[in-house]
Amino acid sequence: MWAHSMTVQDYQDLIDRGWRRSGKYVYKPIMNQTCCPQYTIRCRALHFQASKSHKKVLKKMLKFISKGDVSKVASEEEPMDAHIDDVATCDFPYKNESQVSQSELTPLAVDHSERVEDEDKDSGETKEEGNVPKVESDSVQICADKDTSVPAEPSHSAKAVHTPPKPGKGADLSKPLCRKAKDIRKERKLQKLLQNQMGTVEGSQLQGDQAFLLQNSKSKTNQPKNIEDFIFVPLPDDAQHKLEFTRFLCDSPLEAEHAPNGPECGYGSFHQQYWLDGKIIAVGVIDILPYCVSSVYLYYDPDFSFLSLGVYSALREIAFTRQLYVKAPDLSFYYMGFYIHSCPKMRYKAQYRPSDLLCPETFMWTPIEQCLPLLEHSKYSRLNQDGKAEDEGRLKELGRVRVLHKRTVMPYSVYKKRRKGPSDEASVQQYASLVGQSCSERMLLFRS
Repeated sequence: MWAHSMTVQDYQDLIDRGWRRSGKYVYKPIMNQTCCPQYTIRCRALHFQASKSHKKVLKKMLKFISKGDVSKVASEEEPMDAHIDDVATCDFPYKNESQVSQSELTPLAVDHSERVEDEDKDSGETKEEGNVPKVESDSVQICADKDTSVPAEPSHSAKAVHTPPKPGKGADLSKPLCRKAKDIRKERKLQKLLQNQMGTVEGSQLQGDQAFLLQNSKSKTNQPKNIEDFIFVPLPDDAQHKLEFTRFLCDSPLEAEHAPNGPECGYGSFHQQYWLDGKIIAVGVIDILPYCVSSVYLYYDPDFSFLSLGVYSALREIAFTRQLYVKAPDLSFYYMGFYIHSCPKMRYKAQYRPSDLLCPETFMWTPIEQCLPLLEHSKYSRLNQDGKAEDEGRLKELGRVRVLHKRTVMPYSVYKKRRKGPSDEASVQQYASLVGQSCSERMLLFRS
């Protein structure tokens, strides 16, 4: 469901019933139907004990900050299961702009020919020494055939001969450049358009305009685009990816609150920024709620992935939860989102102990040590083994659900009498059973 606004207490009660938010979109998996059941997991921050892999990450960060030795820090290996939110990076070493030599800035075609030359040298063959000139990658192709030569370019073994290439052996410089069918269609379309305007424009003036338009069309279509033409294109205000970034990482339905016995920063949604020598290298999105710090997302500069910023940020957020506990004694848990036991890549959250999983039927917390054997047997399981335990927050009275209808707040019992058309009782009952009785009486369900 989309949430326009929500109190931190409402969201606290929702995540304690298996809900999570992505921007203003609040969702709850149907546990017994999904292929990968997602169990809400929380860490008891006050009793958290760092593992060896956690301490290794902290020491690595401390060593990097204090000594700044990137080579030694980056070369240290770390178990894969200790990584959190790591991104896939390439195998090429990162270099600053000042560290790149001019020889590394040659075009791809030149680099390829130099590789061939180096390989020939390794095999015992000798060639003339000389600088390879730069070539335009748009108009020149390097072929593997020995008989093929690059037009208008000097050869390493013989002098350049400006003769037409053999049939099938490359471009013929005596003929005009090939044109794209797309450009030809544009010109034909333009000619037809100009011909249709013959009745309103004099023939001599039309011919001049036609030649001018065709000339401009050729100059625009035949001119290759630079990278700036793609990079610096102005985007519209409703650009799709800009909106996705805002909705996912910036928008939040939580209303900021300040309480006398709460943390000094208050409750709500926050961005924790990680700065290194004046440069921001990571941002953690968190929600500070009455009983917990809820981790929403983390994104960081991949150039610093060797610092395991995902693990480091999680440990920092646990420490931050402990700091908030001093001023707000009710705030003592660190929520890590969903734990997916059927997905091996998502099992890393179980390393932050002691932690609990939320039972999908009773919505009671169960220590993860008791849950793992059940999840090994079945990916969906009732984690609370007490057969008599029930959902204490289950729906009891549907008529007390608060509804917003035609700008008027009313209980569902009144709305049901005023509504015209088919009944929507099934959908309202599903909503109330998922959010619980207490939330359904505080939050407003919009009905058109």
